[in-house]
Amino acid sequence: MTGPAALSRDPHPAIDPITLTVIQNGLQQVCNEMDLAFSRAAFSPVISETHDRSDGIYHRDDGALIAQGEDGLPVFVGTMQDCCATVIERARNLQPGDVYIVNDPYLGGTHLMDVKFVKPFFYKGELFCWLANTGHWPDTGGAVPGGFSASATEVEQEGLRLPPVKLYKAGAIDEEILSIINSNIRIADQRIGDIKAQAAALTVGERRLTLLLDRYGADTVDRAIAEMRVRAAQQMRAKIAAVPDGVYESTAIVDSDGVVNEPLTIALALTIRGEEAHFDLSRSSPPCQGPMNSVIATTRSSVYLAMKHIYPDVAINAGTFEPLRIADPDGTFLYAKYPRPVSGCAAEVSQRIAEAVFAAMTRAVPDHLFAAPAGTSGNFSLGGTDPKTGRGYVCYLISGGGYGGHAGGDGISNGCSTIGISKTTPIEVVEQRYPILYEEYALREGSGGAGEHRGGFGVRYKVRLRRGNARASFVMDHGRVGPQGALGGADGAPNTVLVERGGESYTPLHLSKEQGISITEGDAITVQTPGGGGYGDPAKRDPALIERDRVREYYP
Repeated sequence: MTGPAALSRDPHPAIDPITLTVIQNGLQQVCNEMDLAFSRAAFSPVISETHDRSDGIYHRDDGALIAQGEDGLPVFVGTMQDCCATVIERARNLQPGDVYIVNDPYLGGTHLMDVKFVKPFFYKGELFCWLANTGHWPDTGGAVPGGFSASATEVEQEGLRLPPVKLYKAGAIDEEILSIINSNIRIADQRIGDIKAQAAALTVGERRLTLLLDRYGADTVDRAIAEMRVRAAQQMRAKIAAVPDGVYESTAIVDSDGVVNEPLTIALALTIRGEEAHFDLSRSSPPCQGPMNSVIATTRSSVYLAMKHIYPDVAINAGTFEPLRIADPDGTFLYAKYPRPVSGCAAEVSQRIAEAVFAAMTRAVPDHLFAAPAGTSGNFSLGGTDPKTGRGYVCYLISGGGYGGHAGGDGISNGCSTIGISKTTPIEVVEQRYPILYEEYALREGSGGAGEHRGGFGVRYKVRLRRGNARASFVMDHGRVGPQGALGGADGAPNTVLVERGGESYTPLHLSKEQGISITEGDAITVQTPGGGGYGDPAKRDPALIERDRVREYYP
């Protein structure tokens, strides 16, 4: 039978484009509201001000990404769906109000400080999907305040590792599990504010998603989710199909692993074949002793976020990743297994992987790409006890850097990191909360790589301890070599760190990594973040732009 009568009997009729668009945006809005609720309620500035967090909706069967908040960190796109899949495998006796907590990096995580909450969402008594979020806790125990143990040689030195366990059971927090967590982390009395904020964000998601399902019905929303995934895959396939077939190779360098003072190499062979892109990272350096190993979930997510950077107009859900074929780089530092330390994987190695993808794609579609961005989050932790208040503290800072030049112009100065859209914590908040004084915070003029379109500038800041004693640690990168230029452009300036302690100054042996530096009142640390790479032959730069930069004294 054909015609309208046959169509009316189809148990799964095609969803109309307007309804599909409204539901797609509705799901996005649910995630955005979770993000907003999380930041507004959180205690720690790294979440409330810096927004180092993410919220999303995941499929009930396999944890595949359905939607993620627009203000969440892109690097969590892949890791959160892998984490949800792990929770689904282990979940038992689910009931409304349950919330799993997990930060185990080998079970779909990043580093231990990224703590995930995963909650089953029920609609009319049936499991419809999972809601999940990640928040960066300023401390999860370990050898040094903040968790960035630059010379850790096993994961236990980095902090408390949690497999998926129910922190909330039917809406009530499990005080025994909470006491175990609090007994293993610093500033435990301050964590309950972040825990309740993280759980509250998921409750907001429940309420908003329930309203959406009440309006359109579970069957219609289910069909919309399936169609969204199909269309996202089609979009990404179309983008890849426009790239010439071939093999495109690139490399990116990690300064060191923090233990052995030798660079690590990320070697990528990208094969474009029709509508699929195949990523082979198997020639990268072997597993390392220090904390710059990357778990496979983070490695995959780094490739995903790089391709999303290149094609920002492609919708974001599990379908986006289907044409991206990533071979497991077993035997390399990009496939960390227990007990390899991993504190640097999420914020640093992930950005080197993305840089390798950018460089390979530049060879394939040069007019569409850009030179490398700063590519480091500038992780800087400082922990101690403030003698003025008598309270312990852990201060975690990140910083921006220059973006690479591109065909349309110069790179942005002081842009956020490649892996996220987090911002630097406002200076006023840091000075109010911690015994720290910013003596300088400025653009690092001249740090952008030369090119027809130069790289953007990094930043330069100097912090001084005002009182008491503290321990400083940092896990940064791009201290050995700067961000790569493209198509003849020069590299950006590398990251630098200068420690002033007891009247003497020194540069760390590993340039961008050191842990447990004992400092006292009056000691200071100066950080200069990388500038972006230059794009194109510098000889082709518009003379008017050269004169403008000279007048502004950007370059000596």
